[in-house]
Amino acid sequence: MKFNTKTRYGLRAMIEIAKGDQDAGVFQKDISINQDISLKYLDHIILALKVANLIVNQKGKNKGYILTRPASEITVYDIHNAFQPGICVVDCLSKSIHCDREDKCSARGFWGSLNNQIIDYLKSTSLENLINKEVIIDD
Repeated sequence: MKFNTKTRYGLRAMIEIAKGDQDAGVFQKDISINQDISLKYLDHIILALKVANLIVNQKGKNKGYILTRPASEITVYDIHNAFQPGICVVDCLSKSIHCDREDKCSARGFWGSLNNQIIDYLKSTSLENLINKEVIIDD
């Protein structure tokens, strides 16, 4: 399973916004510079985050982007869903695909369990966890 570039850059942009001044907001050009993301590509990322109601423009002149709710309430799963709705580690788990082996496949339960563990992990990790570096990396 691989997360696409928009998801990865979207997470970086959200961390940048969450770390910024929530009164003035964070400018797109600053996100671009600090995260080394082109402004043109960042336009697409910002739009998806706005459509997903994760960020808004702070009201007023010379204001940047702010979070729509506290960093503790926005999960990595929320950000992921702004770019790639749902998680599906193997095609046979997709609701849009019917697998003829579904009833007799011994591996399906394993893949389903792994899929659920990934979803649970993304849901349990908030922006606040990432900012505070509270995510444990197993070596």
